[in-house]
Amino acid sequence: MVAGEDDALMTADHPRPPDPTEAGSAADFVRSLVRLKQWAGEPSLSRLRSLGGQTVTSDGVTIDALPKSTTSQVLRQTDRLPRWDFVKAFVTACLRYRDYPSELVPAELERWRVARTALTEPVARTETLAEAPVAEASAADASVAVTGTEAHVETTGRDPAVELLARRVAREEDRARKGLLGGYSIAPVSFAAHADPIRHDDATGEVKDDLHSIGTFFSGLHPQRLLVVGESGAGKTVLAIELVLRLLEPLLTSGGRPDHRQLVPVRLNAARWTLGSPFEPWLAEQLVRDFGLAAKDAERLVRDRQVLPVLDGLDELDPEPSTGPPRRAIGLLAALNRYSDLSGRRPGAVVVTCRADRYTELSEARAGLDDATRIHLHDLTIEQINAYLRTRWPDGHPCDTYRDGIHAALSGTSGTAIRTALATPWRLLLTVTAVESGADPAELLRAGPDPDPRVAAARIARRLLDAYVPAATGLTPRTAPGTPYRPEQVRSWLENLASHLRWQAAYTAETDRPPPGLTPIDIVPHLLWPIGGRRLVRALHCLFCVIFAVIAMLAFWAGSAVDRPGDPRDWLDVGEGLTLALMAGWVGIATGLSLSPWPAAAGGRANVPHRRRMIGGLLGALAGGPIGVLCGLAGYVLTGGKVFDPGFAVAAGAAGGGVFGAVLGLTAAARRGAERMSISEAVRAEPVILLGFGLCGALTGLPPLRLAGAGPLPLAAEIAGAFALAFALGVVFKIATGGWSKDAELAHPREALRRNPMIGVAFGLTGGVAAFLVFVMNQGVVESLACALIGGVTFGLAFGAIAWARTMIGLVVSAARGVLPLRLWAFLDWACEARLLRVSGATYQFRHRELQDFLAPPEDD
Repeated sequence: MVAGEDDALMTADHPRPPDPTEAGSAADFVRSLVRLKQWAGEPSLSRLRSLGGQTVTSDGVTIDALPKSTTSQVLRQTDRLPRWDFVKAFVTACLRYRDYPSELVPAELERWRVARTALTEPVARTETLAEAPVAEASAADASVAVTGTEAHVETTGRDPAVELLARRVAREEDRARKGLLGGYSIAPVSFAAHADPIRHDDATGEVKDDLHSIGTFFSGLHPQRLLVVGESGAGKTVLAIELVLRLLEPLLTSGGRPDHRQLVPVRLNAARWTLGSPFEPWLAEQLVRDFGLAAKDAERLVRDRQVLPVLDGLDELDPEPSTGPPRRAIGLLAALNRYSDLSGRRPGAVVVTCRADRYTELSEARAGLDDATRIHLHDLTIEQINAYLRTRWPDGHPCDTYRDGIHAALSGTSGTAIRTALATPWRLLLTVTAVESGADPAELLRAGPDPDPRVAAARIARRLLDAYVPAATGLTPRTAPGTPYRPEQVRSWLENLASHLRWQAAYTAETDRPPPGLTPIDIVPHLLWPIGGRRLVRALHCLFCVIFAVIAMLAFWAGSAVDRPGDPRDWLDVGEGLTLALMAGWVGIATGLSLSPWPAAAGGRANVPHRRRMIGGLLGALAGGPIGVLCGLAGYVLTGGKVFDPGFAVAAGAAGGGVFGAVLGLTAAARRGAERMSISEAVRAEPVILLGFGLCGALTGLPPLRLAGAGPLPLAAEIAGAFALAFALGVVFKIATGGWSKDAELAHPREALRRNPMIGVAFGLTGGVAAFLVFVMNQGVVESLACALIGGVTFGLAFGAIAWARTMIGLVVSAARGVLPLRLWAFLDWACEARLLRVSGATYQFRHRELQDFLAPPEDD
């Protein structure tokens, strides 16, 4: 090495380290680090960790600066620059190991810093704020090897799971906000902090704030625990959405990087929590279910406290009217009071919204959110109401003449009752919607002779709610082909949906583990089937599945053409007896699945570019073809060449394997390793269905051996091998169809239900291809094709589309009884457009709980 003039202090014992300033790329810089390690004498990773010392994270946790797995990963990467904290610790450790003069270490570090800074400019142009650094691992995990996403976080300073979650939360909250407001304008919502009577050490305050300041208000809380209390319709959900969006801004907007320990706020429906569920696993499950995070990533983010849970609707947990203390809400508050921050010594950050009357019940039961700041939403003032009306109906608007009339009513003799009735943004929205549809505001706001303002206000509120459905129907006529909806039709269908939600609330209260999505407020498409009659729908579904399963087995029996109708005593033959036993077993499994109480519809998102799907299908076919050839040749060996020749084995195997691989590739095109479920998760998810797949595989492989006259031992070996292969293929198919795509949009409420029959029939037809290749050994092409097609479709519908079949049967029965429209999905979408319903994640909900309760009052139970 040639020394410069400034190397006079260097001796033979201390030659100058490698020069990092010659690096022209991130790969060159990493290679300079490798050369530095070689120059230092190849210290072990353990020695480097010891010499690298420790660092303190922003939350006070002390960790190793150079974990072994992190160092190993960084020295192998070539596509990105290491973090400066890592470079500083690594260079220092190498210099110490080589006994480099301590007085020269700062200058050497500066040289490495300048070299790294010179390479960061092109990198910075490609980075976004979403690529934010995340928290270091906790002290307990510091010595554990870092792999997968965690290694990526350590080496790049950003977490893809955090980026994905923030992006999807922002997209969902923007959709929810527009669904609630119908745009961007809203009546003013103001709040003030109050002392919680349960916590006598709280400081009181009466500072008024509004939606624009909620983010700053929350960021200034220590600890960051907030309880939002307000009357029905006061704007609690809107405030929660606004808080989430404002806290997400640093993660999503350009210009600057977010704080090192920035939390990702996630608004969740509190009504989905079940009594007795540990909070942290439940929170991770919601991240997987609602936002598509991989289970391991969700668990890690929750464990590392990188998620801010915003629990909306604590009051929705328990049914109404109350028959006692709200035990589920009390249980959730108890779980939240046990939820701590990363250190375990302080309460964890959380936000909860609750209706005022339910909060009063909780206070009487001495239940509350410990260490939380409580804010109350204020009623709208006359000035705020008038300001909203001026914004909504500016001069020249067709309704501007009514503006002064409402103002006069607010200032008149009945002004107290009218202002009480219009004191929330929701009630104000009801009023303007009715007026814009042609209603007379004087009649709507008529207080009547009752001297009690509260009674008069309740009468006005009922009048506004009664006018809302006809007004929304008139303002949003049905544009799709078909007869326009009539207000009385819409009212009847919405009343039936509201009554069904009341039934869901009662069922959930009586059940310890209700199915996911069965809450007092969520309209989940595949959980609507009980509205047609639980016993009738389940009986019809069972009959449907039995018929289709029998048809599938008859198609297989006819297609294989191994057995002919004859004396039942022939069934004692080993091969025929095995065939009948496998067929009966599969029909029994299909029947049992049809009787399951709550079939689930799940699956990944479908918005994947066609080009990627085509590439995935091609790669899947290329991978599946050779595997199919091996299976075909194995069948040739087992049958001793008595049924088909090697050419047919190769061609049939390549065709079958290629088709199955193409289907898997098309389905899993956008799913990457970290997003897929594991093998154990896939097996635990649907073990009975996988057992059915195994039986079908054994059944498909049986005819060739019987045609070859194989004995009992070869038959047993074939059944075991074919069963294992089909079971494994079922697991692979489950993994491929059960993942999420990073490029996919958030799901529409019907996305999972729509995919359910598609996935089922796709797998059924894939099995039909294998069956066709078996049938043509002993049948004509036309007969084989017909039997394979019939068997594949019926197999898919009976076995892979259980949730879809149950839902469709329930909807047909409901339509026949006049409970719901036959084209329910079109009606639900129209109701969202008319702002009678709204989309919340993967569910529908009523526009407001007050509307839902008005359409199905408690006395109707």
